[in-house]
This record gives sequence, C-alpha cells and structure tokens, in this order.
Amino acid sequence: MQDFSAILALNVRTEIAFGMSSESCTALSWKSKETSILAQNWDWQEEQEDNLIHLRLERNDEPDIEMITEAGIIGKIDLNSAGVGVCLSAIRAKGTEFGKIPCHLPWRKCPDSSSREEAIVGFKNFRVASSCHILVADREGDSGLECSSAKIVEIPMSPEGLVVHTNHFIKEHPWVEENIKLEDSQARLTWISKLAETAEADVESFRAMLEDEDGVL
Repeated sequence: MQDFSAILALNVRTEIAFGMSSESCTALSWKSKETSILAQNWDWQEEQEDNLIHLRLERNDEPDIEMITEAGIIGKIDLNSAGVGVCLSAIRAKGTEFGKIPCHLPWRKCPDSSSREEAIVGFKNFRVASSCHILVADREGDSGLECSSAKIVEIPMSPEGLVVHTNHFIKEHPWVEENIKLEDSQARLTWISKLAETAEADVESFRAMLEDEDGVL
C-alpha cells in the first residue's frame, strides 16, 4: 500500500510541475443531429502505458462511472451512465495558486453530474490551482473549459456542434503571466479542425482522425 503523501503527490503533479508538461493531447467533441461523440488521444511517455487502468464505479445514488486513468490518479478520462463524458488536457501556462484546488479534484466531480450543464456549474464553483483544459459533453452538446489559476473561460460548441482543443489557450487569457506553447499544439489544432470538416459524426471517423499520421496528430 502506498503512503498517503505519495498518492497526494500524484494528484497534484500538474501543480508541482506547472508549465513543464510535454504531453500532447488532441481532444474533440461533436454533437450532430443523430449523436454526440467525445474523444481524445494522449501521446505521452510510452512507459506510462503499464500504469493505465480501466475502472468501473457502480453506485446507488449517483451515475455509474467508467474511467481510464493512471494508478493512483483520482480520475482522467471519464464517462458516466447519464451520458456525461469528460476529458482533460494539460496547458503549459506559468502560474499556480497553491491556496486553490488541484485540477484533478474538481475534474473528478464532473462525472458525478447528470448533465453537461450540471458538470460545468459544479466545476466553475471550484477555484482551480493550475492551467488545464476540460472538455465536457453529453447527449445535448459539448463545451470546453480553459482553466488557469486566475479564471475559467468557457468555449461553446460551434454552430456545427463541434469543440476541438489541443495544449494551448485558444481564448484570450491576459491575466496569465506566460503562455508556453508546445511547438506542435497549434499545428495539431489546425489539422484536427481540417479533418473534422469532412468527417462523419461516428466513432470510426473519430478513431481515424485521432490515429491520423499524415498530419501532426
């Protein structure tokens, strides 16, 4: 059994290593007339694959949850029985408020919700300590939440019902001291947006987009 301090350190690693993340996540969600799909890839250290786990939480008074996470991490990529899904991506922005809540904790509260709107309201009630992007979706639509230690800015879905995001701020965040973009983040955002223009709103098309090797994903 791991010491509590080790588990705590895992769940605040974003705040400990603020601005130093090298992971490359491309996330997208699409609400079409027929369906709603949320997806993300996670290009990080291959050695971490052995630490990934698939958990199912069966509960009486709240939605059941399926999650892909890392051993010791409270939650990562989640989908609940009410159809609410959530993904998280790192953003390399300098600045951490240690008096606020580590981003993994309010993120874990999202799949306790019965709708996307409930998840967003609940998440915004927390004061997040570091920068990240949360993509939340349900059968009614999708929303992005760009977070910094200063403020949370919502990204509404496009007229086509789409939200795409990589590892940098899309919205203006003048209160953030510094934005340290990953070199390929903007290129990935441009490429996934282009692929989505001609894609179908189905699981196989999403899988193909996130597996694409012709561009920069």
